[in-house]
Formats: sequence, C-alpha cells, structure tokens
Amino acid sequence: MSVILYVGLVLLTGVERLIELVISKRHAARAFARGGVEHGLRHFPAMVVLHTGLLLACIAEVVLLDRPFLGALGWPMLVIALLCQAGRYWVIWALGEQWNTRVIVVPGATRVTRGPYRWPWLRHPNYWIVAIEGIALPLVHSAWITALVFTVLNAILLLGFRIPTENRALAALREN
Repeated sequence: MSVILYVGLVLLTGVERLIELVISKRHAARAFARGGVEHGLRHFPAMVVLHTGLLLACIAEVVLLDRPFLGALGWPMLVIALLCQAGRYWVIWALGEQWNTRVIVVPGATRVTRGPYRWPWLRHPNYWIVAIEGIALPLVHSAWITALVFTVLNAILLLGFRIPTENRALAALREN
C-alpha cells in the first residue's frame, strides 16, 4: 500500500511540474515580448532530463529494488518534500513574472527583494529548495540511490552551468 501512495505522490509532483511549465511558458512569452534575452540554452535540456529522471527514478528504485517505507525516515522526508513544494510557490510568487524555468533576462527589470529574495545572504533560494527536495522526495520511500545520484548530478549542473549562466546574465544586465 505504501508503494501505491508513494507512486501517487511522485505522480502528483509530476503534475505540479507540468503546472509550473505552463506558468513558465506564459512568463517566457511576456519576457520575450518585453525584449527579454535567453541565456543557457545548451544546458537547459540536461536540466529537463535530470528533473524528469528524478521522478522516474524515484518510482523505479522503489518498485524494482523493493525499497521499504521506513516511518522514522519517510514521515520527516514527506514533511520536508511538502515544505519544498510550498517553497517553490513562494519563489514563484516572489519573482512574479520574472520567474521562469529558463534564464531570460529582461532589460530594465529590477532586482526582486521580496519573499526569500529579501535576504541577500541567501543566494539562489529556488536552487536550494530544488536540492533539498531532490534528497527528500526519494527518501520518503528509502530511494537512497536516486537521492544520491540526483544530488551529485544536480550539484554539477547547478554549480557548473546554471548558476554561473544566471550570474553572468544578470551581471551583463547591470552593466548596460
């Protein structure tokens, strides 16, 4: 029974991601209409594969490797995963139309200073949320291999490509 509930949780997470993509497409269209410029086109497909792979691997590891639900681990991880969902929508709310799954910079856009972006010491709060969720969601049902592999690949992608791309794009915007 716990496997069925877990698969349902992961599938609901997938539906939530599809909703985010609809929001993202709407925001992207508006950003481009205001002269937005996209950066990081080459690494974006890898992000899509990694995040889709996370959801598929969560299910595959639990089903194929018969991972148990361990209440002492699973319940706290479920709470953390759900808090991450709330955090994702806090970020989307805070960034408003500037939120996007892509790196699109609109000339003249101002720095967001509300929500989690009000704290200058908290750099890239959305990516912290994603990183935590990438550990918590698999561990809800003891899928530790998925949690480990996603965390390593996500760190490589974020630290090696995504965050430097965003930082360069935002720095170039400030220079103009």
